Amino acid sequence: MVNFGFFDDWHPQPGRLTSWSVSQDALAAMLAAPPHPTPPSFQQQEYLRTTSRGARAGHRASRLCMLSFDIPGRPDLAAMTRAVTAFVRRHDTFSSRFVVEPDGQVVRHVLPPESIELEPTEHGVFADSAALRRHVQDTTPDALQWNCFSFGVIARDESFTVYAAVDHLHTDGVAQALTCVDLLTLYGGELSGTPLPLAPVDGHLAYCARERAHNATLTLESPGVREWLKLLRRNDGEMPSFPLHLDRGTSGYSPGAQLTMQLFTEPEAVRFEQVCGGNAGRFPGGLFAALALTEAELTSDDWHFILTPANTRSTPGENGSVGYFTNLVPIAFDVPADATFTTLVAAAQDSLDRAKTLSDVSAHRVLELAPPDSGLRVRPGWAAMMLSYVDVRKIAGADMFDQINGGMFANRASAGEVYVWINRFLDVTTLSVLFPDSPESHESIERYVKTLTSITAAVVGDGDYALRADAHA
Repeated sequence: MVNFGFFDDWHPQPGRLTSWSVSQDALAAMLAAPPHPTPPSFQQQEYLRTTSRGARAGHRASRLCMLSFDIPGRPDLAAMTRAVTAFVRRHDTFSSRFVVEPDGQVVRHVLPPESIELEPTEHGVFADSAALRRHVQDTTPDALQWNCFSFGVIARDESFTVYAAVDHLHTDGVAQALTCVDLLTLYGGELSGTPLPLAPVDGHLAYCARERAHNATLTLESPGVREWLKLLRRNDGEMPSFPLHLDRGTSGYSPGAQLTMQLFTEPEAVRFEQVCGGNAGRFPGGLFAALALTEAELTSDDWHFILTPANTRSTPGENGSVGYFTNLVPIAFDVPADATFTTLVAAAQDSLDRAKTLSDVSAHRVLELAPPDSGLRVRPGWAAMMLSYVDVRKIAGADMFDQINGGMFANRASAGEVYVWINRFLDVTTLSVLFPDSPESHESIERYVKTLTSITAAVVGDGDYALRADAHA
């Protein structure tokens, strides 16, 4: 299976470390680069503002995402230098630096890709995995710095591990898989002396311009805006939140704690999918139905509201492009007192399908449009509970991950909410949760996960799950 989780779950074998980062000449050139008129995407903009607030409060709020894989033999460091440089130049997201001004405005600066050079640094032999994990996190800056991405090779006698550590500002789940394919292809071409073909990509800069242009046309009468406002008003003017108590700390920031576990074996996932399909749903809708039943069991809530990230790549060139191509969309549906999994999964699936029509409507833009008397109470820097589902089996090159010991990991950044990732691999489906690191939060997460897994186990084993009679009492 693909290794997936947080940095604590990454266990690279010891070896001699060489890392690559932006050269001093390229850093100086970027500092001199003029402002660019295209703003960041809405998600990038709010992410950078949150990162800036976290930095002022002494927390790292930005998320470092890392991909790793193994290659047999000994590394050709010169070929890898050319490969990682070509990769960064290929994807124009890496050509942008962002500055968060004191008033919260975010200004983009762009450097021509041909001016970007990466250079290697030798670090000697690392004797244990923990030291390697610390090094990667400590030496890759956060999103407020342009060089918030680094690459490395951990060399041993018979094989070496390659890693790419990129701040979430420039990547997402799909992009991490694309990064693996690109680096293998580029390095292979450098070794052979004959470049291997890579499909042309459309840049993230053009995507940002398109997103901004579309959202500029939105008004309070636009269907997507009206839908968002309706859902927020029903939720007392707030974004969705974890249904149990969390201790977020007095500053609103808390170090993140994490939990990763197996949710299904593949035969269990197939059975879960069959139950969903037999009741007008699909596997993803079944996951949202299970979360809704979990909330109803624990709180008696009769309405489920949560956000999910949507992949916003919409052109053939964007399908192969590395960048933060993500928007958050709302999932909401009623949970009747007599709900069972099989009666609820169709409503959950329908809500998920309808949410995809909002993938080009930014919640941040909706909040900009909302008048003072709209009844909303969402504050700047808001966080919301989120479920992200990725069917890794469908990502190009996923079948090779087992062969190369592929893995995807992230740091434990500050967490003001609960974020859930469910990922279906070839042989297993995993559940990962990030949440505030406090005794109260750990207790709440334990209750939540225990309830959720009992529901999914019942669906697999019995073909259904019914709310307890006192769940809506």
